[in-house]
Parts: sequence; C-alpha cells; structure tokens
Amino acid sequence: MSGASDIALAVLLGGALGAGLWTVLAAMPRWGAVPLERRIAPYIRDVTDPAGTTAAGSASDPGSAIAGAGGALWRAARLRATALLGGTAAVARRLERAGLGSDAAAFRGRQLAWGLAGALAGGVLLVAVAMAGRFAPPAALVPLLGAAAGALGCDAALTSRAKARARRIADELPTVLEFLALCLAAGEGILDSIRRVADVGTGELTGELRRVVVEVGTGEPLAGALTGMARRVDVPALSRATDHLVAALERGAPLAQALQAQAGDAREEAKRTLIEQAGKREIWMLVVLVFAILPLSVVFALLPGITMLNVGL
Repeated sequence: MSGASDIALAVLLGGALGAGLWTVLAAMPRWGAVPLERRIAPYIRDVTDPAGTTAAGSASDPGSAIAGAGGALWRAARLRATALLGGTAAVARRLERAGLGSDAAAFRGRQLAWGLAGALAGGVLLVAVAMAGRFAPPAALVPLLGAAAGALGCDAALTSRAKARARRIADELPTVLEFLALCLAAGEGILDSIRRVADVGTGELTGELRRVVVEVGTGEPLAGALTGMARRVDVPALSRATDHLVAALERGAPLAQALQAQAGDAREEAKRTLIEQAGKREIWMLVVLVFAILPLSVVFALLPGITMLNVGL
C-alpha cells in the first residue's frame, strides 16, 4: 500500500473509532439522560431564560458542561461566519421574502452546517479515492470544493425559495384584492375586510394579511402595517397595490374601486408575465430543436445509407 492509502485508511479507521466512542458515551445514563434542571426548567422561571424554554447549564454536570461548551463554540463559529461573509442586510431581506424571518445569523449558521456537510462528503470521497489507489495531489481540493458547494447551495436554495414565494404571492394577489373589494362593497370596514380574508383564505398572501391583523391589534397603524408587509414581501404588484390603498386611506377615496382597479392591473401584469415566459420558452424550444432533435433526425436519415455503402450493397 502507498502512503496516501495508509493515511486514508488511518483517517477512516480513526473516524469510525471516534463515532463509535461518541455513540457509546451518548448512550450511557450519566451522559445521555436529561438533567434534572432541564426537566423542571419550564416550571421554574427564575432558572430559565425569559422565554422559559431552556435552562442554564450546571457546572457539576459533565453532560451539561460539554453541551454548553459545544453550543458556545457553535455560536462563536456562526458569528465568525456572519462577520466573514457579510451581507447581513441582503440576507435578512431574502429571508423575509422567503417567509423565514430576518435572523441572518441563524442562516449563516445553517450555511456553515451545509459547508461542513459538503466538506465531510468531500473528505469521504477523498478517502475512497485514496483507498482505491487513484490518489492525485489535485484530489486534496475535493473537501474544499465540497464545502464551497454546500455553502453556495444553501444560498441558492434560499434565493430559489424567496423567488418561488414571490411568484405565489403575485399569483394570489388579484384574487385577494377582488375579495377585499367585495367585502368593502358589502359594507365592511377595511380592517374587518382584511381580517375576513385572512381568516377564510389560505396561501402566502393571506398569511401576510394575518400578520398585518396581529400588528394592528397590538397598536401598529394600519397604513404602517400594510407598508411593512409590502416591504417584507418585495413584490412590485403588491407594493403598488399597497401604495394606492394607503393613499386612498389617507385621502378618503373609495377603497372598493381602488382595489378593483388594482386587481385588474395585477391580472394584466400576470398576463404580460405569462406572455414573456412563453416567448422565453419558445427560444428554449428552438435550442432543443436545433441542437438535439434536428441532428438526431439527420443521423436517422443518413446512417442506414452510410451503413449500406460500407457493407458494399
């Protein structure tokens, strides 16, 4: 065996030994059992955090001490990753668009976990390559590439989720606006109409309306709550509808007519977006036709003749 194979085998056996020892220690009653203070913490507020969900670790309990040290190290690593990567404001906006809150530090921690998982997968692949006897110096970059792929994949997943949620909200907007206009035309107030739509409807936009109702119930002005909703969601059609609705509230204009007009504009914009997407799909269809279907048709047409000529018939 070569030196790389020996190192790979040592890493594999050491990792298996470490995982086995950690599993055995976790299964022991002294280490695996839930401490007494954590069991009674939800009922004793003076030893828990203000939310009443966790308890302070006891220095006399080895399991709590190790768990506290591990949590402190993870929080320090998460803060370090947040400071290193930056872009906290942009990440918070994308988190709000995706409906995941605005805790950028938690997202950086999740991104760090994805990176560590990618590095672990790359390390396993590197060990497998070394065990097969095909190790090369460039293969040492596989764990780094795996970590980068994991971190970038987490970021791409957040962006994709935010865009998908924005598309769903844009699709729901005309129906919600028409329902609000119908409630207003029936004689209900704007807040009662929003509450009715939030209670009856299902979807992303009605969830945001429920949040608006809660904010208004806790003392937030209706105009401010609607503006905050538009800022969080960051959908152009919803922003325009909210601006018109807030302006109508401030100037005393008829709300039902304003909402009906905004619903019509939202449907027209959805129609234009659909036409644009159809045009892009036509281009992609031409690409597939020219570079996949057409060459295959030529091959099917010419191959039998070429085969017959080669045979000599």
